[in-house]
Amino acid sequence: MRTRIKICGLTREEDIQAVVAAGADAIGFVFYPKSPRYVTPERAAELIRSVPPFITTVGLFVNASPEEVAAAVKLAPLSLLQLHGDETVEQGAAIAAAAGRQYMKVFRVKPDTRPDELLEYEQANRAASPLFTSLLLDTYVDAYGGAGKGFDWSLVPKDLAPRVVLSGGLSVHNATDAVDSVRPYAVDISSGVEAAKGIKDARKIADFVAAVRAGDTLIESETHHESAVPR
Repeated sequence: MRTRIKICGLTREEDIQAVVAAGADAIGFVFYPKSPRYVTPERAAELIRSVPPFITTVGLFVNASPEEVAAAVKLAPLSLLQLHGDETVEQGAAIAAAAGRQYMKVFRVKPDTRPDELLEYEQANRAASPLFTSLLLDTYVDAYGGAGKGFDWSLVPKDLAPRVVLSGGLSVHNATDAVDSVRPYAVDISSGVEAAKGIKDARKIADFVAAVRAGDTLIESETHHESAVPR
């Protein structure tokens, strides 16, 4: 399976072009006013006009009300919501219903997080709404929207990994190992491909995509090797 790639925190048309050219699958826009990567719904709408077909546009929200998210979606035609705050399971379902969009819910992983907690949280969200798609696993810090720090990947249960989006501290240097060891459905990066906050680096984006694809190649070769070994 090909690992999907989301590049988050886009603020410029030229960065969108770089993401598309590199072969990423999804583009993220941050609607959290305290973030240095914040864009208004109006600006996001302008940026989305330059996104070609079959690229998923994702809106990141932090503790926004259902009304706020619905209003943003009316202005900016987002494909998917990313709820990155302290929204409860019930609040997440209500936000998605108000906006009429599928959504991912972040789980900010702490050092003492247990694997069964991740499974239980995913099950609770899936039971709460048919619009829930997946968990996005990020590192717990005293801030919202990601801080470029990693967490212990071994905490991700093997049976959950194929359904999660892995985030937090990813870079061109560790992406191959992350894909090979965790085997997530998708990876999400923001600060790791930036020249400055909110300003992406086209070379870093291309290198990150290549590193993820190298991880896919490793998995494929390992799978072929395992299937070829006599039992």
